[in-house]
Amino acid sequence: MNVLIVYAHPNPRSFNQAILHTLDAALRDLGHLTQTHDLYRMRFRAVLDSDDLNRNWRGEPAEDIRREQESVLWAQGLAFIYPIWWFGPPAILKGWIDRVLTRKFAFEFGSDGMKGLLTHERALILNTLGGDEALYQQQRWHELLVRPMTEGILGACGVRTVVQRAFYEVTSVTQTARRTMLDEVRELAGGFRTQK
Repeated sequence: MNVLIVYAHPNPRSFNQAILHTLDAALRDLGHLTQTHDLYRMRFRAVLDSDDLNRNWRGEPAEDIRREQESVLWAQGLAFIYPIWWFGPPAILKGWIDRVLTRKFAFEFGSDGMKGLLTHERALILNTLGGDEALYQQQRWHELLVRPMTEGILGACGVRTVVQRAFYEVTSVTQTARRTMLDEVRELAGGFRTQK
């Protein structure tokens, strides 16, 4: 399977970077082909402007958007790795979503409402947080983290199976706990299956 990994963290020494390397290596070990788009390293322009909107309506996306869309089409599986900041992704990833997952590419509106156009079998979302899981569950904040990306974006755009895993307290847990988290990342990589 071809898997596109979209990565959004500005610190090259972050735990997110360890997750990225672990996932990429595990996918390759399983025989998958991967592309990694490190949005900060790419200096991806995250602001959807009026020129983008006009070009999208004409079906003539800007060159950087077209390249990203080609990579999305190349992939049968998608993976997103990013920290949760203020209950959502970093702005650069939200900008990637706004600019790349456009109407007529990722979704369309018809007489029956919105229809997803992506045909990916699977997407994996890996998040890191500084807070503890018990508080997020108690306050029902976990739902705020999961549903916008899994259902509101990827599910609505047609991705068949979306799996999300959050790793809590990454700024304060032990190295042993971090190694356990990375072991889980390797296991999650096994969920991608080669297309028949």
